[in-house]
Amino acid sequence: MAESFGIDAARYDRARPRYPEALVRRIVADRPGLDVLDVGCGTGIAARQFQAAGCRVHGVEPDARMAEIARQSGTEVDVAAFEDWDPAGRTFDAVVAATAWHWIDPAVGTAQAARALRPGGLLAMFWNVFQLPADVAEAVAGVCHRVLPDAPFDFTAMTQGTPDVYRPVLDGAAEGIRERDDFGEPEQWQYAWEWTYTRDAWLDQMPTFGAFTRVPPDALTEVLTGVGSALDALGGSFTMHYTTAAVVGRRGGTP
Repeated sequence: MAESFGIDAARYDRARPRYPEALVRRIVADRPGLDVLDVGCGTGIAARQFQAAGCRVHGVEPDARMAEIARQSGTEVDVAAFEDWDPAGRTFDAVVAATAWHWIDPAVGTAQAARALRPGGLLAMFWNVFQLPADVAEAVAGVCHRVLPDAPFDFTAMTQGTPDVYRPVLDGAAEGIRERDDFGEPEQWQYAWEWTYTRDAWLDQMPTFGAFTRVPPDALTEVLTGVGSALDALGGSFTMHYTTAAVVGRRGGTP
C-alpha cells in the first residue's frame, strides 16, 4: 500500500491537507537556512512548507511518480526506501517525516536518521489525524460498508479518527528514539485545527487514502457517488477537526 499513492500523484498533491505553520515554525525555531531531510516526501507537500520557511530541503521517496511532482516544485529527491537510502556523507539539521513514518521500520529508520543528523539536530515525525463530524462519519462509513463489504478495513474507525487511534504509531516512533543512546527523551506535540470541506473537495481527497488506492475503479466510483449524495443531503459542506500529532527527538551533541 505504501507504494500505491502514486497512482494519482497529482490528485494526492492537490487534495491532501497541509500541516500547521506553528509546527513548521517550531521545528525551524526561527533558524532560516536549515538543511532539512524530508523522509517519504511524497509530492513535496511538507517540503514546500519548509522551503517557504527558508529551509533547504532534500527528499527521500520510494515512489518515482510522487518524487517527480516534488521535483517540479524545486525539491531534490532521491528515489529509495529510507531503510535502504545512502546519505553519501550528507548531513542535515532536521529529519522530518510527514504522514510517512508508519511505513518505515522504526528501529532502522531511527538509525538512518541518526546517521543523517548533525549533532543537536531534530528528528520530527508527524501525522494529520482527522475526525469527521458524527453525521458525516456515519454516512461515509455506511456507504463504504455497503459498497465494499469485504474490504480489510474498519471504515468506522477510519472515519472517527482521534489521536488515540494513532497511539500505537506514536508510541512506536517514540520507542524507536528511546532505544538509541544518541537521542534525548522524545517529546510529543499536538496541534488542533479545523478545515471546511466542500462536497467536491472531500470527494477529491477520498481516493488518496490508503483504504481506496487499490479499490477497483467501478467500486470507487460507486463509493464517491454515494458519499456525494450523502453530503448533499447534509448541506454540501462540513468542518473537519484535525489534530496534528508529532513525535520529536533531538540528537545528542553540540550543534
